[in-house]
Amino acid sequence: MIEFNRPFDPGKMKLLIFDLDGTLIDSRQDLINSMNATLSHFGRPELSPEVITAYVGDGPPLLVRRAFGDSTDERLLREATEFFLASYRVHRLDNTCAFPGVAEILDAAKGPHDGTKRHLTVLSNKPRAFAVPILEGLGLLRYFDSVYGGNSFPKQKPDPLGAKTILKETGTPPELGLIVGDSPNDVLTGRNASMWTCGVTYGFAPSTLRLAKPDLLVDTTSELMSLFPS
Repeated sequence: MIEFNRPFDPGKMKLLIFDLDGTLIDSRQDLINSMNATLSHFGRPELSPEVITAYVGDGPPLLVRRAFGDSTDERLLREATEFFLASYRVHRLDNTCAFPGVAEILDAAKGPHDGTKRHLTVLSNKPRAFAVPILEGLGLLRYFDSVYGGNSFPKQKPDPLGAKTILKETGTPPELGLIVGDSPNDVLTGRNASMWTCGVTYGFAPSTLRLAKPDLLVDTTSELMSLFPS
């Protein structure tokens, strides 16, 4: 069900900023596998899929730190992060796929609006060197004008720097920009940048997402697609 916490017209948006993991793609299994391989390599017990999924969203270093129980051994954490990234680089597309209907959503969202095209951008906390090949491998890269990762700016989500930079680059007023994501990070990023926010509850963190109270909530990709008439 589509739920509005604040009334606005998504169809009038000129800029759409999408999160990646949990919003456009289901990358859970590959992240879980690489994280548990890392834990095993360093003699740590593996974690459940639910726990690892709950740790996703703030980039690899924080994912590793959380999985290692907030260890204070910085050398260990650096080595574990390097191992995780090396594993994930090889296995990032073993199981990862786009959520059903995502290509159709992006096609509709990209379509003409008042004689112009909407700007579509990805803003993820995943390193850009991983985000771009994943989007390309899934046939989604062509829909986006730009792709930014957690290392694209000095600060990552929920800091608004990335979103504000994208607004400036595209010449879009904040009131005509919408950020779409599955976590409180995305909601806070949009709010901090004075943009509209859309939360997708089919992603990785539906309970915490609802607590963040995005302007709009959708439960399915079909509902998301209905927001952007071409």
